[in-house]
Amino acid sequence: MNQNLQSLFRIAHKPEKIGIGLMSGTSLDGLDIALCRFKGNGLNTAFELLQFITLPYEEHFKQEVHEVFSRRLADLEKVTLLNAFIGNFHGELILQALAKWDVKPADVDFIASHGQTIYHAPKSLHKQAEYPNATLQIGDGDHLAVKTGILTISDFRQKHIAGGGEGAPLALYGDVLLGSKPGEDRILLNIGGIANLTYLPADGDLNKVICTDIGPGNTLIDAACREYFDRPYDKDSLIALSGNVNQDLLKALLSHPFFKEKAPKTTGPELFSLAYVEDAKQLAGLKDISAEDLVSTLSEFTAKSIADFIKANLPANSKIFTSGGGAKNQFVINCLKHLLHAESIFNTEALDIDPDAKEAILFALLGNEALSGEPMKIGTNPAVLMGKFSFPL
Repeated sequence: MNQNLQSLFRIAHKPEKIGIGLMSGTSLDGLDIALCRFKGNGLNTAFELLQFITLPYEEHFKQEVHEVFSRRLADLEKVTLLNAFIGNFHGELILQALAKWDVKPADVDFIASHGQTIYHAPKSLHKQAEYPNATLQIGDGDHLAVKTGILTISDFRQKHIAGGGEGAPLALYGDVLLGSKPGEDRILLNIGGIANLTYLPADGDLNKVICTDIGPGNTLIDAACREYFDRPYDKDSLIALSGNVNQDLLKALLSHPFFKEKAPKTTGPELFSLAYVEDAKQLAGLKDISAEDLVSTLSEFTAKSIADFIKANLPANSKIFTSGGGAKNQFVINCLKHLLHAESIFNTEALDIDPDAKEAILFALLGNEALSGEPMKIGTNPAVLMGKFSFPL
């Protein structure tokens, strides 16, 4: 048998695996690296987070990615070069993290890499009948595998689309395995660039699970902070708290047909961009608004779009657990509490899941499933095992 296949067979049959999950989100803060231990698979998965770190990106790298990010027209040579570069770059960051943790690459069974999304194009967004749902993440898995010497699983979203899904969100598989509790309706709410949630029913019926994008998370708030304040995000909600919500603009922002579409659905910064905000300003007949009022209104927009979805679709007694950068935005969280009449909204630390590490953990879990699991039918999502295998040799 081929040497690589022998190694794959051996790893797949190990009762305990050490895996690395990688997540690089649309905010481009840095690379989240989660070192995890797994025993078993599927609903019998036992998980432990061994180490976690976010290695921040330098401004030059962010600018390079922004040149091709969420753009219908982009430099094809730059996309090609970044695909290889990011694979090598993420491999180097992994080696730095392992050295910091005093872990040898040979002791790691696999890497599960999300890659860097540069364009997300569900049919609901591109509206071209002859073309299917599509998405593109770059950061080639072969480069990662060769750089680190570790089996790499990558490009998870393509199988989800090939199986009839929209490629996002993928959190449901990990959320079901790690976040369910009999007798308790739960909502695992991730407020990243885009806000998405997984509803986990108290009776454990997988047919009732809902996992969907809801609308903008941090993407519009961050874009406005970069554009008008030269800041990457609204730290401590100071800008939002200094402004006032413009109700006419808020109503216009919420009027897009996306918010009336049936779940599950997916979206991205391709829709929720500053151009979207400009269109809403025109719809509201708003000629001018202060930058502070704009950030305040966009923050309220994020919270209200989430709350409206939850109130319209999910049980009122559901317990909410947050993760992602938006979970630290106190303006958004306080708005959610007010709109949902909730005394408490927890973060995923209450589930023994580091909220900063959650997405990286979930991709590590998808890697474990790709190696040892079986396809699971959850809600309306396709029953598929995701990920492409890249060998180091």
